[in-house]
Amino acid sequence: MRSERGMRARAVAAALAVAGLLVGGCSSSSSTPGAASSDTAAPGAAPSGSLASGGPAAADARPGVTPLEPLPAAVPAALAPYYAQRPAWQPCDDGFECTTFTVPLDYDRPGGGDLTLSAVRAVAVPADPDQGGAPGAAGGRLGSLLLNPGGPGGSAIEYVEAVAKTYDSAVRARYDLVGLDPRGVGRSSPVTCLTGERMDAYTAADITPDDQAEIDALVAADREFAEGCRQQAGDRLGHLGTVEAARDMDVLRALLGDERLNYVGKSYGTFLGATYAGLFPGRTGRIVLDGAMDPSLDSISGNRTQAGGFETAWAAFAKDCVKREDCPLGRTEQQAGEQLSALFAAIDAKPLTTVDGARRLTESQATTGVIQAMYADFLWPKLRTSLADAKAGDGTGLLKLSDSYYERGPDGSYPNLMFANMAVNCLDLPAPFTGPADVQRAVPDFERTSPRFGRDMAWMALTCSYWPVRATGAAHTVRAAGAAPIVVIGTTRDPATPYAWARSLAGQLESGRLLTFDGDGHTAYGRHDECVDGAVNGYLLGGPAPEQGKRCGA
Repeated sequence: MRSERGMRARAVAAALAVAGLLVGGCSSSSSTPGAASSDTAAPGAAPSGSLASGGPAAADARPGVTPLEPLPAAVPAALAPYYAQRPAWQPCDDGFECTTFTVPLDYDRPGGGDLTLSAVRAVAVPADPDQGGAPGAAGGRLGSLLLNPGGPGGSAIEYVEAVAKTYDSAVRARYDLVGLDPRGVGRSSPVTCLTGERMDAYTAADITPDDQAEIDALVAADREFAEGCRQQAGDRLGHLGTVEAARDMDVLRALLGDERLNYVGKSYGTFLGATYAGLFPGRTGRIVLDGAMDPSLDSISGNRTQAGGFETAWAAFAKDCVKREDCPLGRTEQQAGEQLSALFAAIDAKPLTTVDGARRLTESQATTGVIQAMYADFLWPKLRTSLADAKAGDGTGLLKLSDSYYERGPDGSYPNLMFANMAVNCLDLPAPFTGPADVQRAVPDFERTSPRFGRDMAWMALTCSYWPVRATGAAHTVRAAGAAPIVVIGTTRDPATPYAWARSLAGQLESGRLLTFDGDGHTAYGRHDECVDGAVNGYLLGGPAPEQGKRCGA
C-alpha cells in the first residue's frame, strides 16, 4: 500500500460512500512530512504560504516542526487577474453545472504558465414546506459548500455528482454543493504515469521482498513509476502540492462570490482544508474535517502510525469475524491473525488463480484487498467470503477488492488517482527513506506497531525515494489563529486516519472542536449516525459548533 497519503491509491468508488485516505508511499500528514531543511521548506516565501520558525504557534509545535504561517490578507496585484475571472457555468453531467478556470502553475511566478482546473456544482434546491420540505431547511441561501473526498487524488467532481442527491436535504436547500478537482487530479490537468498494463505489474509487485532479487524488482517498479510520471507530467510535477491546491481553492471561493470558504473535507481532504484555514484564517467559514490527518508528523511516523490504524481495524474485524459461522479464520482472534499471516505467506510462495485467467493474485494484491475492506464495515461480509475462497485456492474475491482500491476498470484501465496520490505525497513531505537499507532498518518498528501490515507499509513508503523532483513541504503544525470554529471528526477505530491524528489536529487549531465517533470504518459524517450528522448539519446550517469533546456512537 503506498500511503493515504502513502498507501497505494484507495478506490473512490467505495470512497463515494466512505471517502478517504490512501495507503502506501511517502505519507503526508495522514501520510506525513519530515523536518524542514533549506531544500525542503514549504513552497516559496510568504506569498506562497510559508513554514516559519517562531510565530504564535511555535509553542504548539513538536521539536523541529514549524507552524504554517498565514498569507497576507490582501490579494497580491500579480494574482488579481486570476481572482477577477468570470467563469461560465454550463449544464453538464445530467443536471449539474460545470466550469473551468485558470490558476498559475507557480504562485511565486504568476504569468509564467497556467493550469486549467475544473469544477462542478449542484445548485441549491430550496425545500418546499408544502411538499414535505426538510425541517431546518427554511432560511436564506448560505453560499457554496466545497466538498473533497480525500486521496490525495480523489475526484471531487465525481464525489459531488455521486453524493448530491443523498446529501442532507436541509443542507442542500441552502448551499450549492461544489466539487473542485485539485490540480493534477481528475479533470484538472491530470497527471498520468503508467499504462494500464504497467499499472497491473506495479500493483502486483512484491512489497515484502525476501531476498536481494525481490528488493531489486521492487526498486525497479518504483523507479519505473517515478520515471513515467516525470516523462508525462513535465513541469507540473513540481507544482502539485497541498499548499498550491489550497491556494487554488481560494481563487475558486472568490469566483463563486463567497466572502468565506465553507468546506467539508474527508481524509486527505482534512489536510487540504486545514492548510486552507492556516493560509487564509480570515476567509475561513464553516469548516468540517472528517477523518483528520496530523500535519505535524514526519513521513516515517505517519506511515507507521497509519499501519497501526489498520491493525486496530483488523482487530475489530477479527473480533466480529470469529463470532460468525462463515468466518474462515478460526474461532479466536489469535487464530484469525495467525491464519491471515499464513494465508499471505502461502500466496507469496504461490500466487492464486482467478476468474481472470491472465491474472494471478499476488501477496501484495491480497494485502491490498484486505486493507480495502478495512475502510468500511459493510465490506466485512465480502472479505469473509473472499478469504474463504482464497484459502480454497481462488483469489478472485481478494483481487476484486484490490482492484476496487485502485479503481481499476473492467477493461484494465486506471484513473489517475494513484498517479496524483504519489505526486502530491512526494511533494508534501521529504521521502521517509533513502533506499532499501533504510526500509530494512525500519521494518522491526513497523512490525511492532502492526504485525499484520507493518512490513508491507514500510516497503510501500519507498517510492518517493526515487521521485524526480524535490519535496517542497515539511511537517508543520496548523494554528489558523482567528478562524471561525473548525469541526474535527475522529473515528476511534478508523484504519486510514488513526483517531490520535484527529486529537492532534484539533489541539493544534486555535478554534478546533473535536467530535468523536466511537465506531469502525473510515470517516463518520454521512454514514447515518444521527448524533454525528445532527451535530455537523446543525453547524453547517448556522448553529453553534459541537461542544468540545462531544462523543457519538457506541
